[in-house]
Amino acid sequence: MNDQTGLLLRDIRSEPAAAPIAPSLERRRLRALAALIIADAVLLHLAFATASFLYEGVFGTARNMFAVQTFLPFFFTIALYNGTYGGPALRNWVFAAKRVITALVIAAALLNFLAFYTKSNAEFSRVAVTLGLILSAVALVSLRRMIPVVIDYFWDGRTMNRLIIDDGGPSFTEPDAVTIRADDYQLDPTDHDPFMFDRLGTLLKNQDKVIVTTPRERREDWAFLLKSAGVHGEVVSEPTHKLGALGVQHYDDQGRTTLIVSEGPLGLRSRMMKRLFDTVVALGAIIVLSPLLAYVALRIKLEDGGPVLFVQRRMGRGNKFFNMLKFRSMKVDRGDADGMRSTAREDDRVTRIGAFIRRTSIDELPQLFNILRGEMSIVGPRPHALGSRANNKYFWEVDAEYWRRHCLKPGLTGLAQVRGHRGATEHEKDLTDRLRSDLEYVAGWSLRRDIEIVIATVAVLTHEKAY
Repeated sequence: MNDQTGLLLRDIRSEPAAAPIAPSLERRRLRALAALIIADAVLLHLAFATASFLYEGVFGTARNMFAVQTFLPFFFTIALYNGTYGGPALRNWVFAAKRVITALVIAAALLNFLAFYTKSNAEFSRVAVTLGLILSAVALVSLRRMIPVVIDYFWDGRTMNRLIIDDGGPSFTEPDAVTIRADDYQLDPTDHDPFMFDRLGTLLKNQDKVIVTTPRERREDWAFLLKSAGVHGEVVSEPTHKLGALGVQHYDDQGRTTLIVSEGPLGLRSRMMKRLFDTVVALGAIIVLSPLLAYVALRIKLEDGGPVLFVQRRMGRGNKFFNMLKFRSMKVDRGDADGMRSTAREDDRVTRIGAFIRRTSIDELPQLFNILRGEMSIVGPRPHALGSRANNKYFWEVDAEYWRRHCLKPGLTGLAQVRGHRGATEHEKDLTDRLRSDLEYVAGWSLRRDIEIVIATVAVLTHEKAY
């Protein structure tokens, strides 16, 4: 047994203490922003109703209420696109005030433009509408000024998780950030050990910003790790071309500059769309396919009395381990928990029902439950067993870019699969072909492409390499 094999098979109890998982603040931010949108709508109605009372003596005249309801679609469209309801709006009230005033002014100009060309100006009271806009500006800015006070009181001022990893570089601090030492968790950016990647993935889970301070000679390695993890990552450094920096962040109070070396591949809106798509498709598939799932489970149980499911640890988003579910297709005493041996044609380990469900890809259907649990997506890079090899090399030894495919959730199907890159990896090209497709998918994600891949998957459910 070589050193790498021993590494993969070692008892998890020999690992360092479990890395702490930061609480997710994304839902907190989403709830706050949703509440802010509702509050803005209420304040705009109240401002226009008050304006009509001050000018016409009647609280909320019909024409002023019509004006504000016509105004709202313009306002919210501009506000959603100019960052009025983004994360920074919760942390910086001056930034938030500027954005909301910008949205207010542009929306008012568009409303006036529309009213002019539809000759409906006479339906609005210019004085009442102008007064309503002024009162709206005062109310919306006042609300922004109160947001930090509310956040400080209820959430101790925290709307983001920030992590600083000290790997022996220049001293660096940031308000509300948690600082850890890389040595305490045995984090070595030059070590391509899956267990180290899992520890790092656990530490980075739910982090909104990760800053690494490290010596010059290790910066490129850390930049690669952060890109692979799919997080907003920065390395404390002077500009260096090799890091592939995306931008520069200045911390004037410390006289320090960091390089932004990675961003999550998907923004909030894209992640929400992808998660909604995953949930709807997975839940629908489970309901429709429930008779087939029950039948296959019964056939597996009746054949040899063994467990129905095969559970195997694989690498997921952020290079973090998860337990992937499959229908068991091999004999109970011949299972390959680490995936050290690729399945071959006429493999003597495969059961009778196993041969059928592997040939038709039915063995993968239990991963629909992985999708509902948020560990996988309908479409994404396929997760590989830790012991998988090509030309007797572990996948990450063939190409270090392998780790970058894990910046998205693994998929039930993927671009590589619909292109026919599946089955055993006897040669290095078998892996590199898949890797190129996976990285292409990561770089160019769109919901439309996910739908196209799902449709294309139907044609490759049975495949000459599916055995």
